[in-house]
Amino acid sequence: MKAPDETQVPEVARERCDFIYRRIAPGVAATAVLSLLLSAFLWRSRPLELIAFWQVLILGLAAALWALSLAYKRVAAARKKPALWIRRAGFGAAALGAGWGFAAAVFFPGAPEEQVFIAFMVAVVTVGALPLFSTVWWVYALYAAGVMLPFNVVLFAYGTELFRLLGAAMPLLFIANVLTAYELGRVFASAFGLRGAYRRLSSDNAEIQAQLGEQLDSLLDAHREVQAYGRKLSLFSERAPIAVFEVDPRATILDMNPAAQNLFGYASPEMVGRNIITMLLAGDDRSRTEAWWAEFIAAGKPATLVAENCMRRDGLALACEWTMTPLVNDEGQVSSIVLQGRDITQQRAAERVRSEFTSTLSHELRTPLTSILGSLSLLRSGALGDVPKEQDEIVEIAERNGKRLLDLINEVLDIEKIESGRLSLEPEPIELDELLRESVRLNQGFADRFHVRLALAEEMRGSVPPVTVRADRKRLMQVMTNLLSNAAKFSPPSGSVDVSVTLGEGMVRVGVADRGPGIPEAFRNRIFGRFAQADSTDSRIKGGTGLGLAISKRLIEMMQGRVGFEDREGGGTIFMVLEKAGYRVDTVADAAASRTLLGRWKYAAWLLSRRLRDAEDPLALIAEMRERLEGTRIIMLAGLRTDRAGVPEPQRHGIVDWLLKNDSRSRVVEAVGQALGRPAPHPGS
Repeated sequence: MKAPDETQVPEVARERCDFIYRRIAPGVAATAVLSLLLSAFLWRSRPLELIAFWQVLILGLAAALWALSLAYKRVAAARKKPALWIRRAGFGAAALGAGWGFAAAVFFPGAPEEQVFIAFMVAVVTVGALPLFSTVWWVYALYAAGVMLPFNVVLFAYGTELFRLLGAAMPLLFIANVLTAYELGRVFASAFGLRGAYRRLSSDNAEIQAQLGEQLDSLLDAHREVQAYGRKLSLFSERAPIAVFEVDPRATILDMNPAAQNLFGYASPEMVGRNIITMLLAGDDRSRTEAWWAEFIAAGKPATLVAENCMRRDGLALACEWTMTPLVNDEGQVSSIVLQGRDITQQRAAERVRSEFTSTLSHELRTPLTSILGSLSLLRSGALGDVPKEQDEIVEIAERNGKRLLDLINEVLDIEKIESGRLSLEPEPIELDELLRESVRLNQGFADRFHVRLALAEEMRGSVPPVTVRADRKRLMQVMTNLLSNAAKFSPPSGSVDVSVTLGEGMVRVGVADRGPGIPEAFRNRIFGRFAQADSTDSRIKGGTGLGLAISKRLIEMMQGRVGFEDREGGGTIFMVLEKAGYRVDTVADAAASRTLLGRWKYAAWLLSRRLRDAEDPLALIAEMRERLEGTRIIMLAGLRTDRAGVPEPQRHGIVDWLLKNDSRSRVVEAVGQALGRPAPHPGS
């Protein structure tokens, strides 16, 4: 198996580096023991001052290598630069090897029994270093060269005939040891590389699924155009990369494209005129499929059907996903149906394997992890005696990360239960306003970690609309927790997250609005996918599993609801800029909330949108609040430059400046600073 490229898999380099520095301490201890053993053996036959000099030298080199390992463990940024620390380890290894080589060269000349003992020691320290330095072969090569090269020289200079033969074989032994270290390093890299590859594969799979979804949407758009242009249908059918059939309302095949012939093994003349339900769709329950087909034709709307056993001509069963688009004539009757078939056999097999593996692994991990967390909690509670502060901090870190891992396992199990249809809900009447208040209260502790305030926006107006919904209380609270924690993590410090309630016809809309940087455009089409996270430094620092929104979407849909997102006016743009510049900012979404705040507080400046959803004329709102605006500077926010032309005399209304919503940060801060008559503050002031 080919070893992974470390430039593409930097975690392998970090693992190599960690492996070396974890084993330096026992290596140093072994060096001290062996050096003392050699000194004790030679002290009667060699000058005492020479032995003492070498002993101090080898212990000093070992101590320096040990100090290097301590520095690696204590320097927080060390693991981010594995190449640098591997080079340092290589320098230390070469120096330690040279220390042993010096001993071999100086002490070898002597009696034969002493020469045999020294040769034995050289072999021990050379081979014994393999477990220490073998993950990076050239580090071991430097060490072994430092030991063996001086010894090889003295073998020829002072050794017997047998030792000279040994000296001739010494290069082969060196090469064999280095090759062994090289192979061990490859095995190590492969093991950790495979682990990293599995993680990347999971991420790539999510992207592929999103791409497939986009392709299917594009094909559906093309089919709608086919409704009016018969020629387009023919051209598209002939060139489509997936199986396409045209059938009549009785399910008789009228035409099929080349891709369908290739997929199912039938030529077009063999299939035309035959019933597609009998040939491909029925599976093991033809009567049920025929009943579904009749309902589909009566509805006359596009539908999707997954057939698990579509038989090829050679008898092989395929799992296919069929997208069916009815073509309706002027009388509103279905004239024909276009079926698109996609082979999902391998995808289904992969999903089953992945689901079984994930479920089994999660269950196997959760049981011992729960026991570990219980033990850590018992230890921190003092039931087993007082724990020193430093040890308690370590135990706290372990407990916190254990809980984080348990949350991930539970979320993985939740998503697998949802997608496999094994999750059941218990709907009941719920007072939504009480649940929202409770969710805000329970999640405020988490938001405090990010210095963010959670609030019900309607409470600014006096009350939250009372409304009763039918839902699973536990799962609805889980959705609110996911949304609130996500909003808190990506809000600026000292910011706020507003929960709003809007009543509609037969529906109620709950909004969770933050003032964070917003959702990147490229990420929006997969925000509700599994393990989905925006690829930014800030999101990596904030952490998270990428499952919360996916679970929330599926739970809401199971409770007959919908979930989505939209840009909040002012969120993540102007108001975020002002908070970072040091201003205290209150934001509201409409004129009603503006009246409440202006009636309660005195503001130095009012940034007012030119277009409000509940006020046709913002100038009338200014006139209405004139008595409360003593000294308050008004800056109008416009979406377009032409909006300014609609206010011919802005000074008469108290408007001192205009801002566009896409103005730069410096322009926003400058405008507010000039309106208040002072230089704009620096961020953090």
